[in-house]
Amino acid sequence: MRVDLALKYLCLVKSRSSVKHLCDDDFVLVNDHPVKPAATLRTGDRITIRFPHRTLTVELVVVPEKQLSKSAAPAYYEKIAEVDTGDEDTTEY
Repeated sequence: MRVDLALKYLCLVKSRSSVKHLCDDDFVLVNDHPVKPAATLRTGDRITIRFPHRTLTVELVVVPEKQLSKSAAPAYYEKIAEVDTGDEDTTEY
C-alpha cells in the first residue's frame, strides 16, 4: 500500500496532497528513512510524521485496504510516540 493512501485511510492526515507536501519536505519517515508518497508500506513498518506542531510515530499493525472511520482506524496501528514540538505555526496538513 502506498504511503499517501495508507496515511489517508488511517485518518492520520487530512488528504493525500498533504502527505505529498510532507514527503517532499522529508517530514514522513518509514523505518527512519525519508520516503516519497508512492513508497510501499508493509505490516510492522514504523512511520514518523513530523507535523508543524507535533511529531507522531506509529507502527503499522494491519495494512488498510480502504478508507476507515476515525473510530476504526486506531486498530490498524499502534501509537509509539507523540511529541508536542511547541512550534507557533498552526498550519494543518
